[in-house]
Amino acid sequence: MNGSRQANAGLLADLLPQIEGLAADVAVIPPAVYLQQVQELIADSAVALGAQNLALSTAPGAFTGEVSGDMLKDAGCSLVLIGHSERRALFGETDELVAGKVQAALSTDLTPVICVGESEAEQTAGKTTAVIERQVRAALKDVTAAQAEKIVVAYEPVWAIGTGKTATPEQAQAVHAQIRGLLAELAPGRADGIRILYGGSVNAGNAAELFAQPDIDGGLVGGASLKAQDFAEICKA
Repeated sequence: MNGSRQANAGLLADLLPQIEGLAADVAVIPPAVYLQQVQELIADSAVALGAQNLALSTAPGAFTGEVSGDMLKDAGCSLVLIGHSERRALFGETDELVAGKVQAALSTDLTPVICVGESEAEQTAGKTTAVIERQVRAALKDVTAAQAEKIVVAYEPVWAIGTGKTATPEQAQAVHAQIRGLLAELAPGRADGIRILYGGSVNAGNAAELFAQPDIDGGLVGGASLKAQDFAEICKA
């Protein structure tokens, strides 16, 4: 819940010239009320637009306060976050709801960026592997092998979000390798083409080392994305 029209305009004015021509694919994911403004600001760039959430229902109707996938497409979005740790922790989103939203995104031709990750308590208790397997299997239970080519998975250890703590490259790689293995089972022959992002206090100082790992394909950037110079350095990494 960050941003204002003035802040958005300033951030993108500083950011876009620094990332023009990069080989990396870059997306920005603002709050829903700023989607139209940001789409206009990035219209002449290669930067994609994403949303932070979407409604479970794909049909229009009496769902006050919700935003459907079709509405997000109409606003210029090509991707949407699903199951972010804050949605799970603060708003009670379950594995089943996440699975439903994955289908809602796919049915409206949006790329679902499916967030999975363990809490500090789960990590301390040695449950990381079990939590990740449960969340990935649940999210993809109705996804066909062909649909799997459209998804992105983001590993965000909850204990490393906004805390300044970061999984070591080796820790992050181990979980990403686990996710890759699950994808190979759930979508045979397609796992290598599915992007797996790391999202846990990614910053300009650790991005290159994280992205050098074989199964870390990019970053889901939080606080550092609010600073144009930092975000640009991450994109360059």
